[in-house]
Amino acid sequence: MDLIFNVIEKERKKQEETINLVSSSNYVSSSVLNTLGSILNNSIYDIYHSRKSHFLNDFLGEVENIAIEYAKKVFDVKYANVQPDSKTVANMAVFNTLLNKDDKVLSLNLELDKHSSFDYAFNSDQYNFTYFSVDKETNQIDYEMVRKIALKERPKLILVDGSYTRKLDFSEFKDIATSCGAYLLVDISNIAGLVAAGLHQNPCKYADVVTLTTNKTLRGPKGGLILTNKEWIIKKIDQSVLYSLQGKPLINVIAAKAICFKEAMKSEFVSYQKQTIKNAKILSDILRLEGFKIITNGTDNHLILLDVKKSVNMTGKEAEKILNDIGILCNKNMIPYDPTTPFITSGLLFSTSAMTTRGFKEKEFLEVGKIIATCLFNSENKEILEDLKKRVSNLCENFPIGEEVN
Repeated sequence: MDLIFNVIEKERKKQEETINLVSSSNYVSSSVLNTLGSILNNSIYDIYHSRKSHFLNDFLGEVENIAIEYAKKVFDVKYANVQPDSKTVANMAVFNTLLNKDDKVLSLNLELDKHSSFDYAFNSDQYNFTYFSVDKETNQIDYEMVRKIALKERPKLILVDGSYTRKLDFSEFKDIATSCGAYLLVDISNIAGLVAAGLHQNPCKYADVVTLTTNKTLRGPKGGLILTNKEWIIKKIDQSVLYSLQGKPLINVIAAKAICFKEAMKSEFVSYQKQTIKNAKILSDILRLEGFKIITNGTDNHLILLDVKKSVNMTGKEAEKILNDIGILCNKNMIPYDPTTPFITSGLLFSTSAMTTRGFKEKEFLEVGKIIATCLFNSENKEILEDLKKRVSNLCENFPIGEEVN
């Protein structure tokens, strides 16, 4: 036990002493954290809220009912499945529901998101994937190009997903899907919090199914969520999740999801999401002024995708390690038409979500941008790097990880 607690303490110290710009990371509230470690962890729950087949379930179905109702309210949708343990399980359930083996799927080219579960979970032997990419000049989605590809390929499903830094027009994707007779699946894991806050278009109005992970911008526990307005789809998804893919759900995690959905209804959550976007724009602007090439020349959400190969002639892998060494955590990431591999990459992906939760505002992200620029332009100067490490430490000390998120 002491060994495990020692590791936990090391992780706590690391989290407190580093600037976290990792796109999939955030800090949950004490309410979410306490619920995850509550007595519900001892409970067995192996049904859906509307069924009774286990004497131990008693009133545990109330927990799932509450989570479902909160999810439906947050995303303005008719049906929700809160049981998936991960986004991958959620997406697999949708694929099992809507597709047969070898059906064609049209997806955003994974050059924009090498963290996606789709290609790795499905592409190898189950489904026939084809892709659309972004415009070579603007690095933004050309919807007419997508339409032409869709009409040519005639996919059974159009999938919208990726580390895309601009607003997505889900109504356009729905029109494209309708024109070629395809289902539309939207994974909003990266922008779920922004959608919940009403700051991005809600895909539930247009897509056949919407999936997401409840961490990242939603600031919940790690887990999946499936949303739809079609009863026949949710019935099949319910069967797929519980009886085909994962078995007994984690009722403590479902309860923690309910807490995060409730938190997403508060005005403070909307303020947080607005600040997250402001911070991302400031970070993007200062990096551009410092001489870096920003993919799409800016951002509309919490993500900034940086071309470090063109900017400082280093790979994403190299830049990621250099920044990590001074206490700034981030992701290496592919850029559009990247000539390297997913394990090397030409880009870095930054997110402002986690540090906004800790209280960073424009002033702090201005400093973060200057630290990043100085570090990558002086990556072999040990004296400068040591000074930058102290600046990172000072910033972190002023914004400790508290008991409550902002």
